[in-house]
Amino acid sequence: MAIQYWLVKSEPSTFSWDRFLKDKGAQWDGVRNFEARNNLRAMKKGDQVLFYHSTTGKEIVGIATVAKAAYPDPTALGEDWSAVDLVPKAALPHPVSLARIKADAILGQMALVRRSRISVVPVTAGEFARVRALSHEPG
Repeated sequence: MAIQYWLVKSEPSTFSWDRFLKDKGAQWDGVRNFEARNNLRAMKKGDQVLFYHSTTGKEIVGIATVAKAAYPDPTALGEDWSAVDLVPKAALPHPVSLARIKADAILGQMALVRRSRISVVPVTAGEFARVRALSHEPG
């Protein structure tokens, strides 16, 4: 099965990339939006994930890997929500800002831009590659 690509959002004041690195991974739980939940459920072990700092920073800062596919969210207390396990793969050399994403011809139509309120969104292989390329150039 082909690798899929995703983007997850986290407020750095709640759960930052630095904390993710220090913890060596995280159970990605607490998602309470049906579209985002369905995206979590579509994730498979080995899929690649862009880690986005929302609210403060508004930038993609790193790449993670899905370590465990969707399972019932233990924080949901009897409700039908899902979680996945993520592990850090690499920090981006330079964060890629939302302003830069919006201005880029390839990235301007990303789900991050079009579905800005959703915390877990799919990313195309081309978008993933473009983010990686932009991260090698100071922004």
